[in-house]
Amino acid sequence: MSTIREKVDVCVVGAGHAGCEAALACARLGLETVIFTVSVDSIALMPCNPNVGGSSKGHLVRELDALGGEMGKNIDKTFIQSKMLNVSKGPAVHSLRAQADKAEYSRAMRKVLEGQEHLTIKQAEVCELLWEDCSPSEDGAAAGSDGSQGVFEKRAVAASDGSQGVFEKRVTGVVTFTGAVYECKAVVLCTGTYLCARCLCGEAITYTGPNGLQAATHLTDSLKEMGIELRRFKTGTPARMDGRTIDYSKMEEQFGDERIVPFSFSTDPESIQKEQASCWLTYTNKATHDIIRANLDRSPIYAGIIEGTGPRYCPSIEDKVVKFAEKERHQVFLEPEGLHTHEMYVGGMSSSLPEDVQLAMYRTVPGLEHCKIVRNAYAIEYDCINAKQLYPSLEFKKVKGLFAGGQFNGSSGYEEAAAQGLVAGINAAMEIFGREFLVMDRSESYIGVLIDDLVTKDNREPYRMMTSRAEYRLLLRQDNADRRLRKKGYEIGLISEDEYQDLLCKEALIDREIERLKETKVGAGAEIQAFLERHESAALKTAASLAELICRPELSYALIEEIDTGRQEAYQEYASAEHVRPKYFTSDGKLSQEIIDQVEIEIKYEGYITRQQRQVEQYKKLEKKLIPADIDYDDVPSLRIEARQKLKEFRPVSLGQASRISGVSPADVSVLHIYIEKRGSMK
Repeated sequence: MSTIREKVDVCVVGAGHAGCEAALACARLGLETVIFTVSVDSIALMPCNPNVGGSSKGHLVRELDALGGEMGKNIDKTFIQSKMLNVSKGPAVHSLRAQADKAEYSRAMRKVLEGQEHLTIKQAEVCELLWEDCSPSEDGAAAGSDGSQGVFEKRAVAASDGSQGVFEKRVTGVVTFTGAVYECKAVVLCTGTYLCARCLCGEAITYTGPNGLQAATHLTDSLKEMGIELRRFKTGTPARMDGRTIDYSKMEEQFGDERIVPFSFSTDPESIQKEQASCWLTYTNKATHDIIRANLDRSPIYAGIIEGTGPRYCPSIEDKVVKFAEKERHQVFLEPEGLHTHEMYVGGMSSSLPEDVQLAMYRTVPGLEHCKIVRNAYAIEYDCINAKQLYPSLEFKKVKGLFAGGQFNGSSGYEEAAAQGLVAGINAAMEIFGREFLVMDRSESYIGVLIDDLVTKDNREPYRMMTSRAEYRLLLRQDNADRRLRKKGYEIGLISEDEYQDLLCKEALIDREIERLKETKVGAGAEIQAFLERHESAALKTAASLAELICRPELSYALIEEIDTGRQEAYQEYASAEHVRPKYFTSDGKLSQEIIDQVEIEIKYEGYITRQQRQVEQYKKLEKKLIPADIDYDDVPSLRIEARQKLKEFRPVSLGQASRISGVSPADVSVLHIYIEKRGSMK
């Protein structure tokens, strides 16, 4: 066995989307970081769909970028088609989605990791975590009232940063399969779908990770030994077709947007305008469904071979046919895997049926009659955790210095993984520095919603982000992610001074233009009335501001330019201001579309935004009521038995988090609130 023994600050286990973000965050904050992967060829691998973003997921990528993450920048460098989804709906649900060149995405991210100071890539399987019992003398913690030792109490009272907790163990390092030991101060687990993975294609079972890569088969035992609860989840992926065997004439061509919007707030929009690849839409039919139904007994899902729970919102084609039997067809999207390959991803038809059934099934779909499969569809099972074992900081409640992110936490999707990885990495660094954790609540970000749902709810299936999960989604739009979170990234140290000054300039321009539109009045003269009539808008009876006109559904910022006589002069004034950034102006001296969109949304939806902000104020009152870390729920009178059990299990950090736990009623929260208030007054 190896005699190598090294000392570093942080060990990140896994180099998927979560691991990359975690490792980069730690290294960029100056910590010596090692990222372990079973194969360096799997760095930032996209084992399933070849895209980034989409409904609600685009929000996560934008927020991640605002905090200083890498995914948005990387997809901007490697996309082959870009499209803004849900544009016919309100701005709260607009979501950017980009097709990636899979190989280029992975290569580009690997290049970033290799060029990052303080970061080392190591191809090795981590098979064991090293840990020790926490000393009761550390950080001023005293022995328990019963004289017991070995329990480390980080804080007597929960902190708003989510770091409340009583720790039993402290992680001290990792051991690889070859016996190399890496001592460290924090570990971030981002094992994705590799942990004790097995892939199923009909009766054929291989004990590998995604894409036939080596699985991680040894770490599970070490986690169990530490008392970490594991569960078994599954996901799946469709076949990849040889594009030369597809008849695209029988499909509907899907184009990208004429004007490409970048994911990253740091990307110059002009630099990414380019020719885009097409995607294609087709449909399953009765023949497809008949083949599937006739072979359900050969599906591992329905034959009872698969143990893990699959994602409800991304079902296999078998599940769709069984659970939505009344549907005559299902959408199938053919998406290119990259510009330098003929492989096409068959979106909407993931499956674990045997190879012969797959081929017969796919060949019933219009355009796929003569298709040849390059890679079979398969299901993959893997070990993950019940995320109720984590604090909102993504640190394990019982293990100091051990953090987790990505699909290991029971989520699904590249974007959800990357967002968690960034937060876990940041907080691993904050743990080492002794600084306040980054914990965002549900009113601040989709990332906050994602993590709160994971650590507060007993998720029995892979968690997927959706816009409907965000109560305050009008405030949490993708277009204002930088205005919501850029300052946090700057304070953490992941956003540069120049990027932060960009934000300040942007905010100033938005505020000035909104103020001007509110102050500029137009009268009810003939010219204005004729303008309104042309646009089928009600006539004015008295003077109105330009902002009031923009509020009308049939009018917009662009349309009122005709009667906004002071607009160009205002633009010139803005452009001549000190510290102004030219990036926010077009070549002909107008405000950029990025600024105009923000101005229009803020004006048109001002009433709704104000109402939602009032709701947030009420929500934050409960979030600020922190629960003491050492509370004994058995001492709280009048708590129902179920609530007592749930509160012991989840150990919420605030009354707000307690109120979202299934089985804890509003009455239970009131009882708990009274008890905490009385306890506080007695001390």
